[in-house]
Amino acid sequence: MVAGINGHANGAANGSSGNTVIDMRSDTVTQPTAGMREAMAHAVVGDDVFGDDPTVQELEKRVAKMLGKEAGLFVSSGTQGNLLAVGTHCSGRGQEVILGKDSHIFFYEQGGSSFLMGVAFNTVPNLPDGTINLDDIRKVIKPDDPHFAAAKLLVLENTQNKMGGKVLTPDYMKKAGALCKELGLALHIDGARLWNAVVALDIAPADLCREADTVNVCLSKGLGAPIGSVLVGPADFIKRTRRLRKALGGGMRQVGILAAAGLYALDNNLKRLKDDHDNAKRLAKGFLHLGLDVTPVDTNMVFWHMDDAPKIVATLGASGIRVLCIDGKTRCRAVPNMHTSSADIDKVVEAVAAALKSEGPPQKRARSD
Repeated sequence: MVAGINGHANGAANGSSGNTVIDMRSDTVTQPTAGMREAMAHAVVGDDVFGDDPTVQELEKRVAKMLGKEAGLFVSSGTQGNLLAVGTHCSGRGQEVILGKDSHIFFYEQGGSSFLMGVAFNTVPNLPDGTINLDDIRKVIKPDDPHFAAAKLLVLENTQNKMGGKVLTPDYMKKAGALCKELGLALHIDGARLWNAVVALDIAPADLCREADTVNVCLSKGLGAPIGSVLVGPADFIKRTRRLRKALGGGMRQVGILAAAGLYALDNNLKRLKDDHDNAKRLAKGFLHLGLDVTPVDTNMVFWHMDDAPKIVATLGASGIRVLCIDGKTRCRAVPNMHTSSADIDKVVEAVAAALKSEGPPQKRARSD
């Protein structure tokens, strides 16, 4: 059960600070700014199924170039992009994808690659830093034998959501890429928050994706677009995913209106992700001062434990502060976003302090992240 997941619209419809509602359930709760809405209203559009939408084409080419790949495909969501990637890499039914047991694809996407694409999941543990032990990958590779599913793909998530918004470094990605080449695996990056990793590392996006065959990046999280992701990779691969997207009902017509929001986000909202990271660290520091058990912060996600979390989260929600209890017990998450100011962060810390005081002193516990 996820406490606090339902609620009202973000109070900052115009993107201003000083919110009547401080919504940090996710970085997906943001609403388009006035500038983004203007870009959407004036977008040049065409029928994208016929290949006639110039704004979509511009977005696909721009993201592909930023990530160092040949081509891109605009999709409705990160889940759809990952589904297309896994299904195209593992195009023979009964083939296998290796991924972390706490990965978004395995944990939060309904097993779609399995029940829609016929792909077997082979999960290995995620380490606290979000990585997967490369020796664990070696150990789960099965012999070339008709009894076994054939591994075709390794998926890495960067940043790693469930482990705390953790950044996978270029050095780790290089080693993972070399292992994939040795084992004959393709490498896909679920980069829903890859932009956050890029900003945290202060490197070019392509430098973090060099070893990957395909990458899926989201526009509707920290970048603030209302919808959309872009899947990039080799031109022939993207051609195949475009065909599969149509079969999944993903063909969209005058979708340049949405692509324009993505272009605006890349132009205006990428560098400001550092503000979210700074606010996350400010929030984590405040919670540590309250005696709470807080996962070290890499990017824009703050995870912490507190007793009676569902009750406290509900109390906070009633006062206009929205965060999540993600396990229905003690583990909570807050994600500062473009509608969150440093003053908002301080208000949240004060509100949590008051709620804890009413519930009794916090209890330290061994982290189970």
